[in-house]
Amino acid sequence: MKKYLAECIGTMFLVLLACGSAVLAGPSIGVLGIGLCFGLVLLALVYCIGNISGCHVNPAVSIAMWLSGRMGFGECVGYIVSQFVGAAIGAGFLFWFMDMAPGFNFGGITGDASLATNVVQPGANQGMALMMECLFTFFFVMVVLAATDARTGFGKFAGIAIGLALGLVNIVGITVDNCSVNPARSFGPALWSPEAWPDFWIMVVGPIVGAVIAVLCWKAVSGSGKESIE
Repeated sequence: MKKYLAECIGTMFLVLLACGSAVLAGPSIGVLGIGLCFGLVLLALVYCIGNISGCHVNPAVSIAMWLSGRMGFGECVGYIVSQFVGAAIGAGFLFWFMDMAPGFNFGGITGDASLATNVVQPGANQGMALMMECLFTFFFVMVVLAATDARTGFGKFAGIAIGLALGLVNIVGITVDNCSVNPARSFGPALWSPEAWPDFWIMVVGPIVGAVIAVLCWKAVSGSGKESIE
């Protein structure tokens, strides 16, 4: 139960702070600042709850850990449910902020969709977004698998690599679809901003496919990949 609670709280803060960087400070810090915030929030969370749950805070990561033999199916399902609940709570707080001060200069809005929802941005299309989500999740999950594999020797420095990877994919991907690589991160804001639902399937299919490819590739280049520091 402690692991599930940690995943719920961690995902809540990932959405509240990382998506909040776009919603509450986007006009001031821009794409680079938002991307860095995503990476820094995850970096902090790794060292906060990593020793409790492994700090997945992302269904794509949990699925990758299950497929690589590092956790059981039941535990994986529990993690994913906890992550979705946490994301919904975190986005709820952001929605509350927007409702409390409608005159504030909020960012993270594309058309009718707010709360930094993952929607295809002007000039991009769903095919482009799907390909990006698949490839960027592939990269991100590969870094997670490598950094948490005991044989690589990352140890306590794993969080640095993982945080940098998330920050990098966000800096590059925000202009396409606000960058997801995390179905829970997409679900939370979409729950409070329904205009995002038409593109939500991309943020589920892309990350899951990317995670599966990452597991296959990591096993191919490193061996079984079952030993981890989690």
